[in-house]
Amino acid sequence: MTTGFLTEDHHHLREQVREFTEAEVVPRAEAMDESGAVDHDLARLIAVQGWIGVTIPSGYGGMDAGQVAKTVVIHELSKSSAAAGAIAQASMLGAAGLIYLGTAEQKAEWLPAVANGTVLPTIAVTEEESGGHVLGMRSTARRVSKKWWEITGRKVHIGNSHVGHVHTVVARTGDGPNGLTAFLVEHDRPGLTLPEHRPAMGLRGFSMGELHLDRVRVPAANILGGIGGGLTYAYSSSILYGRPNLTAVALGTIDAALHDTTVFARERRRYGKPLADLPGVRSKVARMEAIARTARLAAYHAVRRLDLGEACDMNLIHAKLTAVTSAIDTTRLALDVHGAAGLRLPVARYYRDAPCLVPPAGTSDIQLHRLAEHVLGPRRPDWSATFATPHRGIAPAA
Repeated sequence: MTTGFLTEDHHHLREQVREFTEAEVVPRAEAMDESGAVDHDLARLIAVQGWIGVTIPSGYGGMDAGQVAKTVVIHELSKSSAAAGAIAQASMLGAAGLIYLGTAEQKAEWLPAVANGTVLPTIAVTEEESGGHVLGMRSTARRVSKKWWEITGRKVHIGNSHVGHVHTVVARTGDGPNGLTAFLVEHDRPGLTLPEHRPAMGLRGFSMGELHLDRVRVPAANILGGIGGGLTYAYSSSILYGRPNLTAVALGTIDAALHDTTVFARERRRYGKPLADLPGVRSKVARMEAIARTARLAAYHAVRRLDLGEACDMNLIHAKLTAVTSAIDTTRLALDVHGAAGLRLPVARYYRDAPCLVPPAGTSDIQLHRLAEHVLGPRRPDWSATFATPHRGIAPAA
């Protein structure tokens, strides 16, 4: 289902990621889920592969491989562990603002370190009181001198919160849509603290914690996208990176559930024959396969269009809605087939992981709201039309 979108380089990259997951992710996936502790070692191992820099231009040491390649990496990692895929995607998301909006000096300072895996960036936008309503945030930044700003506030549900080295914090610097500004905040800035991490129901091993900022001073040189550019930063990063990234994690979760259920149905016997021979089981597995094919097609079509430099916001939104909904449906069907046995097998982990993909980068209700605006109005400008550029070497394999 992905062949028409992939080049030989993409297939080679997929094999590289698969070898890594077999050696480093599979052996720790269950223990990571059971403990719920943040896996700092896995984050470091993923980073040093260079995959966080998959879309970073080669001039900064990145792979410059494009959005389809990014999806391949996250998809493959997530087949073994959605938490592993989440770790990778969160810092790929963190790099987006630097790629799109960074000054020459900021790119030169940060992108090589992100590309070689020594720095993991994050995006810190969400707040408890405002959730997905970005304009409702209460964190503030005030200018205290010509060269310094001071940030105070609390950010929640921050991907890679406890392993990140630099957080792009969006805070209010004025009124209205132009009153938000993004700041690059190093993890060791005085006044920045992280409460103890609390494991979630799924994606265990991946940190989704809080950042507390108490009069954290950052230089004006750390403003990303200019004063008042915070909303552009938040929306462009979310749509062009956040949504396709989470789509890819969902794809890996779907594929893992389908694979395990297929193996289980063939090996487990009832009434003197494999479960796979029973009509009810065959119907469920067929539904899983149909769902998986639709999700893969939507996902890879969307990022292919992004690599072509086309306006494709609705494709990205639709792909996230489809893939996340499909992950929830597929993992439930997987548990149906496994019965009580599934409660102590990896499919239970997949079932808990899938709902954790709904809120980030906009809940499914938000995706539906955006699709409705596209059809019924008022239409919004496409962020992909502003930021997407044709990527070289995107011709699919013959």
